[in-house]
Amino acid sequence: MNQEVTEYINKLNEKANQEWQAAVCNQLRQIAQQSIPEVEERIQYGKPHYLKKGKYAAVIGTAKGWVTFTIFNAKNVDAPDGFFEAGDPDRKTVKILKGQTVDYNLLGMLLKQAVQV
Repeated sequence: MNQEVTEYINKLNEKANQEWQAAVCNQLRQIAQQSIPEVEERIQYGKPHYLKKGKYAAVIGTAKGWVTFTIFNAKNVDAPDGFFEAGDPDRKTVKILKGQTVDYNLLGMLLKQAVQV
């Protein structure tokens, strides 16, 4: 585990009303570590990035009211309709809001599909 990523998440925990974001980021971090063989974790462009063999696999982002999780190389990832935000078919993003139920198991499966390519 990368210390800079740990610090990124810990800073969220220190901000008022953002503890939920830290909890979501920790869950997403675990998913990335479990789903990507030999995962490389680092802060790039101010956000936690997850790489497999030097290529982007996923990124976590935070904003005032949500957390995003983007899966790269996701063109062939098959998710339920409406699960991901509209956009580039090679990058699929889920936006997580406070209090929203998240299917972390499904996210892990989808990430595994993307990194197998």
